[in-house]
Amino acid sequence: DIIEPEQFKKIIDPLFRQLAKCVSSPHFQVAERALYFWNNEYILSLIEDTSSLVMPIMFPALYRISKEHWNQTIVALVYNVLKTFMEMNGKLFDELTSTYKGERIREKQREKDRDAFWKKMEALELNPPAEGKEVTPSLFPEKLTDYLKKDGSNVVP
Repeated sequence: DIIEPEQFKKIIDPLFRQLAKCVSSPHFQVAERALYFWNNEYILSLIEDTSSLVMPIMFPALYRISKEHWNQTIVALVYNVLKTFMEMNGKLFDELTSTYKGERIREKQREKDRDAFWKKMEALELNPPAEGKEVTPSLFPEKLTDYLKKDGSNVVP
């Protein structure tokens, strides 16, 4: 049905956050119905007018699903939406792609740091320090302690 552009702007955030969740659903019918939203020409024109608000909300879910969803129909629909976004605002699309890839690289590095931390903890459990010797941050890689401090964790003093 029809929604005025001004009203549409008011609901962009909650609407597209929910659509991003639906698109990410492992249940293909939920994802499929959410993706059919882009088949409505009027809604598509509203999205185009507000692409700078909509794209940052939807992009991470769409990009992830394009690589990970088990259902090829969903992947094809996601590619169509991503293509539409690229045509709407190519510059923003490129920025979002770069940002997303950078975040994934940082996420993988955090996983490696976390794994290294737990390996070090397991090594300490198997070979505890001599009696009277405290476990200090110097026993841990400097980068890891910086990560934990930055992350707000209290695991390492």
